[in-house]
Amino acid sequence: MTTAILAIDQGTTNSKAVLVSPQGRILARGSAPVGIEHPQPGWVEQDPRRIWASVQQAIAACLAAGPAVTVAGIAISNQRESVTVWDRVTGEPLGPVVSWQCRRTDAACTALTAAGHAPRVMELTGLPIDPMFPGPKMRWLLDRVPAGRDVRLGTIDAWLIHCFTGGAVHACDASNAARSQLYDLNRQEWSEELCALFGVPKAYLPDVRDSSADFGVTRGVAGLPDGVAICAAIGDSHAALFGHGAFVPGDGKVTFGTGSSIMTTLPGFIAPTGGITTTIAWALGGKPTYAFEGNILVSASALPWMAEMLGLPDVQALTDLAATAEPGGPGFVPAFVGLGAPYWRSDARALFSAITFTTSRAQMARAVTDSMAFQVHDVFAAMQAQSPAPLRRLFADGGPSQNTFLMQSVSDILNHPLIQCDAPEASALGAAYLAGLRLGIWSGLDAIAALPRDSATLTPRAGDAAARLAVWRDAIYRSTVPTAIRE
Repeated sequence: MTTAILAIDQGTTNSKAVLVSPQGRILARGSAPVGIEHPQPGWVEQDPRRIWASVQQAIAACLAAGPAVTVAGIAISNQRESVTVWDRVTGEPLGPVVSWQCRRTDAACTALTAAGHAPRVMELTGLPIDPMFPGPKMRWLLDRVPAGRDVRLGTIDAWLIHCFTGGAVHACDASNAARSQLYDLNRQEWSEELCALFGVPKAYLPDVRDSSADFGVTRGVAGLPDGVAICAAIGDSHAALFGHGAFVPGDGKVTFGTGSSIMTTLPGFIAPTGGITTTIAWALGGKPTYAFEGNILVSASALPWMAEMLGLPDVQALTDLAATAEPGGPGFVPAFVGLGAPYWRSDARALFSAITFTTSRAQMARAVTDSMAFQVHDVFAAMQAQSPAPLRRLFADGGPSQNTFLMQSVSDILNHPLIQCDAPEASALGAAYLAGLRLGIWSGLDAIAALPRDSATLTPRAGDAAARLAVWRDAIYRSTVPTAIRE
């Protein structure tokens, strides 16, 4: 019987499972939805039990759809910066999953910034103080845990590893630890200083391991035998970068989804400026690979919203309408939960600007689809300004990357070629490749880079990009006018 790697991609809106052959090809897929709750404006949370149930459902669907295989190992990629808390002994969740999108710690972050802690946090972690990141969210969760409970805290990879191993292993990988705001990127360890600042006991945090490592074995997982090795864990955006084989400094990718992540590989650690972050892309053999990253909070999730507002049946109808728009038209800033990179303005507001009596429905649709490209442009420009190496190949992945109209708009606005990858499962594939290194299926990075990949390169076209960018910049200004003035 042939062997395969079972790769899990646990995302914000659904969980996916794919079987990956030793040739790097996907043999089968399965998915299951994950519910999202908004208990208050700006709050976003999920049920950790539901996340684990959706992973099991995705695995069952994948195994049922594929050929009979022996699962050689399991790989995990996961939504990042979302955190939860559970009982160490019983495994019972002691709170929700506080999502990466959640803004409930805005006041705590504002207080920490006002107290002057932001430069030191950036120096140690490469991250700004913002509600997106887990440190303050972990403290929020701990403040609501019943007294006397022996707790574990973790990102979603740590929660899934706990579930897969029947509670035997409390661990995460370096890429997820690097997004926690509690991990010293240079020393490669949990920081006593940061744990004290955010009020998170270090003893509650998971063991940090390489992205390709021993994370225990399965125990009591429906549909899988006990003893299957968990060989890899990595944040989903990092996994996509790895899956593209973007191993040369200056290579990068854009992952389009609910939000978007732009990431470019670095030759070493660089303290970021200009609104982007530095992170650990992955760790192998105890050695980290660093990357610049910019996180966009709302990207493709604005498209179904606008389709519904215009009475259109789906996102495809929205992009078809946008493609017919005459030049000109309004600007749109999708700051529904504030703005991420490179602005980091939690007080920003979503808005349309420059609307006139002649504004058409098609122009309104185009403003929303263009907002994806403009946000990528602003992050990419910040990276170009700071990168020690010229930015080279830029890959695009995620569901929206399959829409050529959207991706051509990105290439046009960036004035840079964009490699449109036929790889909606890029994150799962990247995690599978890391597991394959652990299992000896692939000998090293060169072997992974040589695996076949289907793609098309979009080159930028001449047009009215400069005029459209001017409208965008005006809209951004209006979105980020201080609240007191705006109101």
